[in-house]
Amino acid sequence: MSLRINDTAPDFSAMTTQGPIKLHEWIGNSWAILFSHPKDFTPVCTTELGYMAKIEPEFAKRNCKLIGLSVDPVESHKLWAKDIEETQGAMPNYPIIADSDLAVSKMYNMLPADEPGTSEGRTAMTNATVRSVFMISPDKKIKLMLTYPMSTGRNFDEILRVLDSMQLTMESKVATPVNWKQGEDVIILSSVSDDEAKTLFPQGWTTVKPYLRTVKQPQRQGG
Repeated sequence: MSLRINDTAPDFSAMTTQGPIKLHEWIGNSWAILFSHPKDFTPVCTTELGYMAKIEPEFAKRNCKLIGLSVDPVESHKLWAKDIEETQGAMPNYPIIADSDLAVSKMYNMLPADEPGTSEGRTAMTNATVRSVFMISPDKKIKLMLTYPMSTGRNFDEILRVLDSMQLTMESKVATPVNWKQGEDVIILSSVSDDEAKTLFPQGWTTVKPYLRTVKQPQRQGG
């Protein structure tokens, strides 16, 4: 059965570059980004994991952990990490799952339609995990799912932007409009009446249409 937004993220145990983990226990009270890559020692994946290593502190500021995954063994992940640091200027300090038996890949539907069912013969361009991203909230619910083709590197700045948007919604009963960035105006949720909005947003708001009310971004908790 396919996973959907707000489903509980399937729990699993796996071996990683930082030892064995059990997903829900590892997440704890944090947010988490679970992302797969097709193959170690491949060009696009090298740039992706290097960039995530560079911006990991931004996720940490938002109480969000990162964890990668491919079908390669732990030893391969660790050797490849040295190449990532050499070529991208950053060492992945987040765990990377070794999913050699494809258990997690199948659980999270990370495999292409023509996958053979085993890890044998997998390459960067055929029958490898696709570029999947799952954002998981502290209550272990799936809040975002993205899937990219193997030939296209992901925009992880967009993942960070979505995390900001979701956390803001949870804190302040607002939604974010198209192409929103931190500090820009937001939209009052339709479920919030004007009377309630007067309490929540005493500074006032702009009514474009009765269903479209914009307001200055509320102050984020903790800053």
